[in-house]
Amino acid sequence: MTAVLRTVNRVLLALAGLVLVCGGGAVLAAGLGLSVPSWWPWDGRTDVLLSRADRDRWRADGWWWPTVLVVLALLVVLALWWFLAQLRRARLAEVLVDSGDGEGALLRGRALEGVLAGEAGTLDGVDRAQVMLVGRRSTPQARIRLLMEPHAAPDEALGRLTDEALAHARDSAGLAELPAEVRLRAVKHRAERVS
Repeated sequence: MTAVLRTVNRVLLALAGLVLVCGGGAVLAAGLGLSVPSWWPWDGRTDVLLSRADRDRWRADGWWWPTVLVVLALLVVLALWWFLAQLRRARLAEVLVDSGDGEGALLRGRALEGVLAGEAGTLDGVDRAQVMLVGRRSTPQARIRLLMEPHAAPDEALGRLTDEALAHARDSAGLAELPAEVRLRAVKHRAERVS
């Protein structure tokens, strides 16, 4: 899902950038008195977006200006939402732990990531482990990357990761569940000669 969102984000950024650069360049060229394409509607320094005649013509229709304002307001709200989505951190900063007193306690996300990565890295067949917590602090999700040794059995490592490392992290943080997305990759190694 995040790969799809990342792709959509890049496409939207590219399209918005292309429209802004082309439109801004043409407006700047027309404003400086440079030649612009024949199809460009504004070709002089004194041209305006809507002439007085155009503004008066649409003023008679009662639906036109409220519609324009609503569409512009929606565009502003969508642009703000998109901008704030860019600022949102992907990595979870803290996890809410049920302390039993009804108030709860906060556990640093990096601390839980480190412990989970350390335990996952000691499993048989695992050369190195990377962990990142995402989601909400009351319902975290783990993204785990395991770098597997050449002769490792991935199904065994995945089973032990689920039964041991993830179960310990879930129990120690007092979470009802800790869903995980695990990606396995093999260590690059030279071919061995068999004699």
